[in-house]
Amino acid sequence: MDEARLVELVLKLYKVEAVKFGSFTLKSGIQSPVYFDLRVMVSYPEIMDEVSELLWEASVQSKADFSVVCGVPYTALPLATLIAVNHKKPMVIRRKEAKDYGTKKMIEGAFQPGDHCLIVEDVVTSGGSVMETAQSLNAVGMKVKDAVVLLDRSQGGKNRLEQQGIRLQSVLTLPKVLQILEDHGKLEPSVVAAVKQFIVDNTFPDEAKVTTPEKPSDAKKPRMSGYETRAELCQHLVAKQLFTIMAAKKTNLAFSADLTSCQQVLQLADKVGPHICLLKTHVDILEDFSAEFVSSLTALASKHNFLIFEDRKFADIGNTVKHQYGSGLYKIADWAHITNAHAVPGAGVVQGLKEVGVAKGRACLLIGQMSSAGNLATGEYTQSTVKMAEDHTDFVIGFICTSALSSDPKFIHMTPGVKLAEGNDALGQQYLTPEKVIAQQGSDIIIVGRGIYQAADPVAAAQAYREAGYSAYLSLLS
Repeated sequence: MDEARLVELVLKLYKVEAVKFGSFTLKSGIQSPVYFDLRVMVSYPEIMDEVSELLWEASVQSKADFSVVCGVPYTALPLATLIAVNHKKPMVIRRKEAKDYGTKKMIEGAFQPGDHCLIVEDVVTSGGSVMETAQSLNAVGMKVKDAVVLLDRSQGGKNRLEQQGIRLQSVLTLPKVLQILEDHGKLEPSVVAAVKQFIVDNTFPDEAKVTTPEKPSDAKKPRMSGYETRAELCQHLVAKQLFTIMAAKKTNLAFSADLTSCQQVLQLADKVGPHICLLKTHVDILEDFSAEFVSSLTALASKHNFLIFEDRKFADIGNTVKHQYGSGLYKIADWAHITNAHAVPGAGVVQGLKEVGVAKGRACLLIGQMSSAGNLATGEYTQSTVKMAEDHTDFVIGFICTSALSSDPKFIHMTPGVKLAEGNDALGQQYLTPEKVIAQQGSDIIIVGRGIYQAADPVAAAQAYREAGYSAYLSLLS
């Protein structure tokens, strides 16, 4: 790519304050010495035109495989539009959330299942927005192999996307921007050094590379496979992503944030985020729920590389749960990677949730067993739940249970009621240890709530549960 054009572009972006240096609070809550506000580009047509052309050239040079383009909402939408118009490429639009009227689609435009789509983005940090867009495109049958971005912040997003099978080609990287601005006297060496150190201190870890699984010789062996192998086996992107996170972070701990204040949830999520693979919410007990809470929580999930599980326990007819899941105050399907449901209403509850969740790339767990004394989720009910999951593998990725219910390695088993010592509470909750849940009863993920948020040191408690759960997993493998 022409060096002179890149230098000219960086200097223009700096001049219009699309690139700023100082001290900025990012959406995730962390302080950054650099901030990119590329939305300002829309006011400068010549910059927009040049950026879109450089993105196009980057896709050509990388030999990207696509017939359709899609911009990540919202800043990249005009960039994708210019590429589509100037180079006569069809375009589709991904909504951030489905509307409650009209077609109610997440992906708008004309396309065919199997079409290869190029994702266009303005800035990549962790790669989360590109992955979410790819999931939405995959959910309607499109394929994503390539993405182009104006600026890669060099904080691990490129590697994480490659682990998901998406090649990222960037026009600029943050180190390149720093070099150009320093060479042209726009930045002091101390500022450059501070930004470089920020990159080092805030680089997202690579997601673990998956390995090719061996063909199982019997039905139970796949359940003994490692997280990497099971990620490779999974067809559903959420299940694949969860197993990959578990392998990369060496954790099978889910934190149940059963608190009534949004600030309490966000503070604890930020503190224990490095130790968990999943954060479980009960948004209907939050006294101050808001859209800002959802935005902050999803930012923390991206920052610390965990998924969000809203423990809604849907248990009504299909038409009702469809509206509970996709609309109303909480709009759960817009932000929760995973939710769950009781099998009591029959298959209609899954079908209703699927009508909303599949298009958004979401996933569901079915409640096969419970940890409370005297519960009725046993015997024939549990068997019917497993059969229901097997009939809906395009949406159902596993179970809430006290022990493994299926030998299919693609199903994830999550167990609540876990403490470091066995016992029970005054309301009938029965606690099991991580060792018993993982190594003896064959579950995959331990769900811990009060053991962490009621601890004098929640971070130390989360670390202890993480180590206990992962140690049990390693003993199971051996």
